[in-house]
Amino acid sequence: MKRTKEEALETRQAILQSALDLFYQKGYSKTTFEEIATRINLTKGAVYWNFKNKPDLVIALINAYVEKKKKYLEQKVAFLKHFKDIETYFLATTDFILGDENALKLAFFLSLQMEWSETIITKVLENMSQNTASSFEYIKTALVNMQKNGDIRTDIDVQILTSILFNTWCGHLEAYLSKKCSIDLKTMVQKSFDVLLNGLKRKD
Repeated sequence: MKRTKEEALETRQAILQSALDLFYQKGYSKTTFEEIATRINLTKGAVYWNFKNKPDLVIALINAYVEKKKKYLEQKVAFLKHFKDIETYFLATTDFILGDENALKLAFFLSLQMEWSETIITKVLENMSQNTASSFEYIKTALVNMQKNGDIRTDIDVQILTSILFNTWCGHLEAYLSKKCSIDLKTMVQKSFDVLLNGLKRKD
């Protein structure tokens, strides 16, 4: 029984890898379940046994990425107490993506090749791992504590600030992936976060 479970997991992982490779190479709409199966010598039915449709594949790929990134960040950034800790968090996330081939492929696919629709976005958001939302809350909580400690101006809306930080980082990543910026990604992230975070500090 243990071997059967291991084989089932291996098959699922092989399907996800095949799907990611094809999504990365061809895009979402041009990738079929038959192609995903053929690449790894499976039947189309075997793919459908594990995943009902392509949105389910995208959800599984995102959740796997989130879990792997979470473990990586736990080793790199233990606590978020100061501005530099938050900058380090986003720089470590950058390192993770640049250093993991599958993470980079997924980022490229989701940013530049995925044909998002309202239906797909809604389904993905409803089924993503709770850890996806927890990273946002993690940063937000740290900023709230900094504000309580007097490190951040009281007129700052922390909810909006957290969104700005995440969207700034996402914008830099997309610019890097689409080759719209000649500046090194880590340098771009570090310099922009230095400007953003220094502007938040309470003026004595």
